[in-house]
Order: sequence, then structure tokens, then C-alpha cells
Amino acid sequence: MNLALTVLEIVAPVFLLAAIGYAWVRLGFEYRIEFVTQLSMTLGVPCLIFVSLMKTDVDPQALTALTLASIAAYGAVTLAAWALIAAMRLDLRTWLAPVIFGNTGNLGLPLALFAFGEIGLDYAVVVFAVMAVWSFTFGVWLVAGGGSPWKVVKEPLVGATLLGALFLWQGWETPVFLTNTLSLIGQMAIPLMLITLGVAVARLDTAGAGRALVVSVLKLALCVGLAWAVGRAFALDDVAFAVLVLQVSTPVAVTSYLLASKYGADAQAVAGLVVVSTLVSVLSLPLLLAVLL
Repeated sequence: MNLALTVLEIVAPVFLLAAIGYAWVRLGFEYRIEFVTQLSMTLGVPCLIFVSLMKTDVDPQALTALTLASIAAYGAVTLAAWALIAAMRLDLRTWLAPVIFGNTGNLGLPLALFAFGEIGLDYAVVVFAVMAVWSFTFGVWLVAGGGSPWKVVKEPLVGATLLGALFLWQGWETPVFLTNTLSLIGQMAIPLMLITLGVAVARLDTAGAGRALVVSVLKLALCVGLAWAVGRAFALDDVAFAVLVLQVSTPVAVTSYLLASKYGADAQAVAGLVVVSTLVSVLSLPLLLAVLL
């Protein structure tokens, strides 16, 4: 009973904030999702990542181990997802990126914070940073059907990650007034992303829900299994291991839908996958947390 209550206390704020976004749209209020997403991804989240990396108190060895484990986990998921999508004879441009890249920002960061505190957020930012770099290089190249991978240098998320890593490595810190400003901007990212998630779910079409359900369940099993195996192989501590599994196993991100729309992939198929995988996560994430806690 105590475990169930603990899990409920962790996941309730996440889904309640998403429910606010969902209700906001259903009540007919305006919500400019493109603007809010751009605000979050170009300002809020980069500030959150930079400050979190700069101020992290994680042991350097543990940080290195988690970074390498994250790279290995996403590498393994990429190969396995490629094989899965090819075996199902689905379009790689449309389906591969959503299966690889989970909602580590909107769901993963707040869940890690609520479940494991500031140390959990520090760890989650590391996993999110690895995912962001891979997503905005290989992921964009994949969905766009080619193009220059050097577009990555223009992404604020990647720049903030590299800069934060440099400050962490050198032990540097920004002046207090600037740190406080960046922290305040970063604090808006998590609630904004969760509300935006609810808005996006309310607006998306669930066409092809049967196929999306199959892919969502297979994605979940694939990600949990591979992240679990990699975490054990790298002998991560309990919190780092839990955060790695949690982050890699998050449902399909709304950004996958936005990228599909931008680069001409089958956006409706991805929309259905976002909705269905998010609904699956309402059951799967509490169960996963119950096992990890």
C-alpha cells in the first residue's frame, strides 16, 4: 500500500499537468503549441540542461559511467528498432525515430525529479542530453531523408549540453546573478512541457490505433529490456540504473510528430503513435517505477 501511494505521488503531478493541457484545449481556449514548444526547446530546456550539468554533484566516475551507458543503450535501441521496423515492413522515415527516441524531456525529467529528487534530475539530464544529441543528428537526418548532419550545431539543446559539460569538466560556474536567472528560466521548462504534452494529445488523431498499439508495446518491451541489460552491464548505482531504464522507456515524444510534419514523413501515423504510447505509459510507468523504487 505504501509503495502504491509513493508511486501515485510521483506520477500524479505529471499526469495532472498533462490533464490541464488536455482540458485547456477541450474547453476551447487558445494554445499555440508551436510557439510554446519552440520557447521550451530553444530557451527553457537548454537553460535547465546547462545549469543542471554545471551544478551537478554527481561523482565524476558515476557521471562517466552513466554517459557511456546512455550511449550504449541508445545505440542498442537504434539497432534493435531498425530490425523491428524492417521486419514489420514499415516506413523507416516515419516509424524508426519515434521508436528510438522517447519523451525524456516532457515525462522523463519530471518523473526522475519526483521519484529520486535532485540527484535523479541530475542523472536524467545526462540521459536526456545524450538522447538530444543523437536525436538532433541521426534522428533529424533520418526523418529528413538525408541532408547535412552539421545542422546539429545550430540546435540550442546541443550547444547547452556541450557548454554545460565543459563547465562541469573544468569546475567553472557562472556569476550568481546569471545562474539564478538561468535557473529561473529553466524552471519553466518542465511544467510547460507537461501542459504542452496534454495539449498535443488532445489535438492528435488516433487513426491506425491498432498498429500503433502493437508498435507501442513492442517499443516498451524493447527499451526496458535493453536499458536494463546495459545498466547492469555498466554496474550503475541504483538511482542511475533506475533513471536510465525510466528515461529510455518513456513513450513517443511529441517532437517526433513535429519533426514528421516538418520533413514530410507520415505525420498522422506518428500522431497516433504518440497518443497510444502515451496512454500505454499511464499504466506502464507506474508499474515500472514500482519495480525500480
